[in-house]
Amino acid sequence: MSRTDNGQTWTPFGTLNQEATLVDNPLYDYSPIVERAPVSWPNGARLALYVGLNVEHYEIDKPSTSVVPTTAMLNPDPLNYGWRDYGPRVGIWRLMDLLDSFGLRASVLLNSDVCNRYPRIIEEGNKRNWTWLAHGNNNSTLPAALPPEVEREMLGEMVDTITRTTGRAPKGWMGPALNSSYQTLDILAGMGLTYSLDFCADDQPFPMHVKAGRMITVPYSIEVNDITLFVGHSCTGPEFEQLVVDQFEQLYAESGESGRVMAIAIHPFVIGQPFRAKYLARALERVLGAHEDIWLPTTDEIADWYYEHYYEATADGATST
Repeated sequence: MSRTDNGQTWTPFGTLNQEATLVDNPLYDYSPIVERAPVSWPNGARLALYVGLNVEHYEIDKPSTSVVPTTAMLNPDPLNYGWRDYGPRVGIWRLMDLLDSFGLRASVLLNSDVCNRYPRIIEEGNKRNWTWLAHGNNNSTLPAALPPEVEREMLGEMVDTITRTTGRAPKGWMGPALNSSYQTLDILAGMGLTYSLDFCADDQPFPMHVKAGRMITVPYSIEVNDITLFVGHSCTGPEFEQLVVDQFEQLYAESGESGRVMAIAIHPFVIGQPFRAKYLARALERVLGAHEDIWLPTTDEIADWYYEHYYEATADGATST
């Protein structure tokens, strides 16, 4: 029941204003993990673990992720722009060496502007057989803020650019700042993309609703994510290391009944800083050496496996009309 105090109306937590309207989620269905058929990964692996590497371009005249919010609205903003620009200039190369030392192939969340501005990154990623996912044109332009036809044109240019410069059409998508409009996945499915990382709602892949084609979500993490932890929560390096291990141990324990996916989300301008990188290396050393029944795929490989073995059984109603 709502009350009026001093001329202001408020609604207690857990109740609805009589004028409020319940809106169903049109993008995917609710499915409790305890009611699903068991999932298994190749060669009997229990847990699929991948590194989601964000390789991004930021425009100099727009505010974005900031280490010091005080100056974020200034143009130019050397403090925050320079911090972000450390990623393609230095941090990415440090992380390349680090991932190489573990034999890990990155699943790259790739702004298409990177392809033309930093072609050396694309060249080196192709040498390593990295997977390239579409991640918008840049991290300064969000799809949900665009008119529908402008978004459609932007997404088309993004896919064309990534395909032309990497030599491979992207299968996966994650919006810049995990941002999408209600039509984004419909547009991308029509262009042949088959999975998204935008919704961090599960530890297993699940089907999405699209008007044509097919689309699933592959688990990503906004929690095991260096921006959230280091920038948002002032996490220390040792805390990050232990958090990654804790996440791994819990998911591995649960995967005895049904397979799980663990994502480690990183950004070259954050975890690529000299004083932080070693803690990612320590975390990877601990989790990768813990068990033999761990699968180290790219997100493309996770999606392909799910489509081949589980999609048909779980996708009833996943295509809307």
